[in-house]
Amino acid sequence: MSIMTIKMVHKLPISVYVLTYNNLRTIERCLKSLGWAEELVIVDSFSTDGTFEVCQQYTDKAIRVAWKGHRDQYQCAADLTTGEWIMFVDADEEIPPELVEEIGQKFREGIGDVDGFFVYRRTYYLGQWIRYGGWYPDGEIRLYRRDKGRWEGGLHAKVEVDGKVVPLKSQYLHYTYRDISDQIRTIDRYSQIAAEDMAGRGEKFSVFKLFFHPPLRFIKEYLLKFGFRDGLPGIIVIVSTMFYVFMKYAKLWEIKNSNKSLPTSFFQREEIAAPKVTPPLGNGDKGGFNNGSNS
Repeated sequence: MSIMTIKMVHKLPISVYVLTYNNLRTIERCLKSLGWAEELVIVDSFSTDGTFEVCQQYTDKAIRVAWKGHRDQYQCAADLTTGEWIMFVDADEEIPPELVEEIGQKFREGIGDVDGFFVYRRTYYLGQWIRYGGWYPDGEIRLYRRDKGRWEGGLHAKVEVDGKVVPLKSQYLHYTYRDISDQIRTIDRYSQIAAEDMAGRGEKFSVFKLFFHPPLRFIKEYLLKFGFRDGLPGIIVIVSTMFYVFMKYAKLWEIKNSNKSLPTSFFQREEIAAPKVTPPLGNGDKGGFNNGSNS
């Protein structure tokens, strides 16, 4: 197998791990930005769009693992790394040179008692960088000592570090949804997972949360965090965020009520209400039942 090489001044003593599933649109941009890493581990959940084949061009440590759930899949990939310091990068993200330089400077100067680094990100959506609202500033612990961090949580699993965490100034780049349709599909999928997580934790359905959490997000992210300054994309972001919040609580209600028995069907009600009448032979309207073709 031929591994694509990228010329860099030197490698940093960091193992980077990436999760992939049908990320052909963004994966090559991501991998091209990781040439500075001493080790690159990729765990693919059986992509069908050629993503895995692209990954194999950049590392000999690309494997396929069936999806285990967010937390377990992240941790599975982390456990496959071998370095003391490891970093998670998503398949739709890019590590720009200024962030690489800042990380390199930290290692050259000495890490000391630091066990993890919190990194902020910028998101590109609908033809522009989102600079306000709930999407910015946004960030997570991404770089940490392998023996000090573990993935915790459900849908929005994140790294928890047992030790000192400090922020980095430079940001990584996030190329999110392809378009609005892609975002709507993702909202449908993620709101379902979120509702199932809440139900699994025993959370009770709340009418208050269903009706008031979405507008509270509008006040917080669109008004107080100046989401309106992102123009029309800012409006689309906040409305879709409110829709996501509403739908996860609506789906929680649906899950809580899914064990209720179905009502008596129309045909059963008809059988109970009146004796069965056999239609005369040759009746072409199937016993008078309207199949809805004229409605």
